[in-house]
Amino acid sequence: MSRLSLRARLVLGVLALALAGVAAADVFTYRELRSFLLDRVDRTLDQDHQGAEHLASGGDRGDGRGADFGGAPPGTYVQIRSPGGAILLSTSGRSFPGTTAPPPPQLPKTISIPAAPSGGGPDRVARVTVPAQSGGGRYRVRASIDPGSTDVLVIATSLSDVDGTLQRLFVVELVVTLAVLAGIALLALWIVRLGLRPLAAIGATADRIAGGDISHRVPVAAPRTEVGRVALALNAMLDRIEVSDRRLRRFVADASHELRTPLAAVRAYAELFGRGAAEHPDDLARAMRGISRESERMSELVEDLLLLARLDEGQPLEREPVDVDEVAAEAAETARAVEGEHPLTVELERAQVLGDRARLRRAVDNLLGNVRAHTPPGTPATLRVAVDDGSVVIEVADDGPGLPPDELDQVFRRFHRVDTSRSRESGGVGLGLSIVAAVAEAHDGSATATSRPGQGATFRITLPRLTPGS
Repeated sequence: MSRLSLRARLVLGVLALALAGVAAADVFTYRELRSFLLDRVDRTLDQDHQGAEHLASGGDRGDGRGADFGGAPPGTYVQIRSPGGAILLSTSGRSFPGTTAPPPPQLPKTISIPAAPSGGGPDRVARVTVPAQSGGGRYRVRASIDPGSTDVLVIATSLSDVDGTLQRLFVVELVVTLAVLAGIALLALWIVRLGLRPLAAIGATADRIAGGDISHRVPVAAPRTEVGRVALALNAMLDRIEVSDRRLRRFVADASHELRTPLAAVRAYAELFGRGAAEHPDDLARAMRGISRESERMSELVEDLLLLARLDEGQPLEREPVDVDEVAAEAAETARAVEGEHPLTVELERAQVLGDRARLRRAVDNLLGNVRAHTPPGTPATLRVAVDDGSVVIEVADDGPGLPPDELDQVFRRFHRVDTSRSRESGGVGLGLSIVAAVAEAHDGSATATSRPGQGATFRITLPRLTPGS
């Protein structure tokens, strides 16, 4: 069953349900009609019993086998038996002229009749169905003992009409059932094919995507249906995949571009060395300084990329109590030592978080480095650590030129530069704020930026606060 297609399984399921329903209806109809016809035959036998009572009361009591019971229809047989089972009289109804009487019934030697109730009562009656002596026909038999009598009056009538009607009904039900199943199969196949047509479109789209083209989308005809919702979800997933693919391609291209510049510089210095710089101390020193500087830039870029890759993969960080105010104080001291041209104000409130001290220090260093890279010398900045309603906020604000409004959502994107014309010597490679955002997310926090052109910019890291006892 599992090897069949979805279409075949759906059609077979519908056919199985239809067959079960039609078969149940057929069986119920057949049994009800058979019960009705047998009840009618039993009522007819009750009426014939009244006409046969005179045989039991005053008829021929010899062998009686030729007695006339002309009041009964053809195919009706009457016997009168003694209490011991001896046949006192046996007769049958007349046949129509030109017709052949049906074979007589194969009556049992004994017929169990209910015992008489105490105090007397109506006739004691037993009803059974027996086969004919030949020909495969059947008879309905009524055996009774009248009140005040000990003889058994047996009346049997042929069920040929009942059997013929039931056989005709069976044939009609069989033909109708097959016709209904065929119609249901065709209708179900058409409906299933129509309903699964969007799935075929989804399959075709998946084949194109597997071929490398992720620009295709699944047409959505009825978004409220199950298949329509699947198509919408698939299109949304494809949109995200396409965006991620573009970002990945751009990331690889930017990383390659960033690595190409220092590699070209290293190669140029190596060529300078090969042209005779080894024989000139000044040129040799300049070549070695250049190689060292560019190698350091490549190492920093590779380390940043590895850090982002580890954070993206969700690799576990150190989880220990960290005094954020101490981390910020160390970062501020380093920033003042590296470049003292940016006045830095520090406002610290004691706060703890559960996290990785080295990664948090890297995030604060990057925020302060972003101020040095994007604001003119002499621009004041402020480093704050504060507790705000169960969260720890690390904030770096400056009074520089600020950011355009459309750049606020892009500043944490990798390799993004607000000023694309700015040289790499002054601006880095555009991974500093990306690392800040990744470190914040790895600590179950967030990184945001606010700014107004000409009024400076504020970068904020919000982390869950570590409270005593937690």
